[in-house]
Amino acid sequence: MRIYKKNFDILQIADSGQCFRMNQLRAEKGRIRYGMIAYGKYLELEQTDEDQVELYCTEEEYHGIWEDYFDLSYDYETLVRTLMEGGDPFLKEAAAYGKGIRILKQEPFEAMISFIISQNKNIPAIRSGIEALCARYGEKIGTNQEDGREYYAFPTPEALSKADKEELRRLKMGYRDDYIISAAQAVVTGEVEFKHLKEIGFEEAVKSLKKVHGIGDKVANCISLYGLHHIEGFPVDVWIRRVIDEIYHKKFEKELYCGYAGIVQQYMFYYMRHLRNRGE
Repeated sequence: MRIYKKNFDILQIADSGQCFRMNQLRAEKGRIRYGMIAYGKYLELEQTDEDQVELYCTEEEYHGIWEDYFDLSYDYETLVRTLMEGGDPFLKEAAAYGKGIRILKQEPFEAMISFIISQNKNIPAIRSGIEALCARYGEKIGTNQEDGREYYAFPTPEALSKADKEELRRLKMGYRDDYIISAAQAVVTGEVEFKHLKEIGFEEAVKSLKKVHGIGDKVANCISLYGLHHIEGFPVDVWIRRVIDEIYHKKFEKELYCGYAGIVQQYMFYYMRHLRNRGE
């Protein structure tokens, strides 16, 4: 299914640090194809032009899952234009550079476990750890006919609540083994109810999530932003800390971007990594 949409760049989304199961398959003649798994479904998608993405799915799946997953109803175009016309020079450049990023509406439990795993790990290690976890505890949902690769859904809370700590250690979860099991048990018992957390708003959701063993402020913000779609969430990792300290001299006012600070955070994160990789 072909989608014509401004501010929808799958390469930028895949590299924005918000998701870990979206992987490049190939790049040919300017067309970049990705494979990804979400909500128990495997999807291939291809950037065919700047404002054009091909999703290899049925129209029913598109409207039932992917249209909402990629947040295609939100007006990112106006937001980018507002930032580029604003008085903040860094955000002008960041919005222009990362304008194809969208905040994905990820499955909340997957976001919770993924960002617990992400603590003190780089992105390649996070990706490999999550895939290992899915292969061991997730349900097989298909096989690639070209290379024989098997695809697995993300594990259910029930499956991870009964996981063996030693086995999680063998999957390179390290000290996070206990956090993973505790979080899964909190969901199974109803201590964490994602529907309720979506309804109560960002600040209360973060407070509630931080009561779960192993979830601190940064991870709670990530879960709230990427799993509950509270787009005012503002996770502060090493890259955002560098932006705040080096660009804004510890005086960044996220309140200026009330209601969409999480999107601003993504532009800042993506652009700052670009500047560092370029040696600036």
